[in-house]
Amino acid sequence: MHPFRKAVEAHDHAAIEATLAEDVVFTSPVAFKPYPGKPLTAAILRAVSEVFTDFRYVREMGSDDGRDHALVFVAKVGDREISGCDFLHMNEAGEIDDLAVMVRPLSAAQALAAAMGARFEQISREASAG
Repeated sequence: MHPFRKAVEAHDHAAIEATLAEDVVFTSPVAFKPYPGKPLTAAILRAVSEVFTDFRYVREMGSDDGRDHALVFVAKVGDREISGCDFLHMNEAGEIDDLAVMVRPLSAAQALAAAMGARFEQISREASAG
């Protein structure tokens, strides 16, 4: 089991953050522009953990060299069921330097966008403080 998955499933935000490289880039499923840096990515992931309910990973896949991983998940956003995948790329130190998330269906992605948008000022403050 990938350490990121283990940390997410344990709701261990410190362990999640420890898996991230300082220069990690987070690509959101609902925003055009990627978000750079560990503080901002960690703050986004903390907020997502509040938005998603009934979250669970259902499948994990990895490349032969161990640098790329796909973690398939299901969850709820409000009353919408959502499914998606976390795509992780690991740097040479074994830290996540690229984290891209894709979700479906569109109605759930829209609910996620609204819920995260409502928290983005708080996310920005947390990232600046971190």
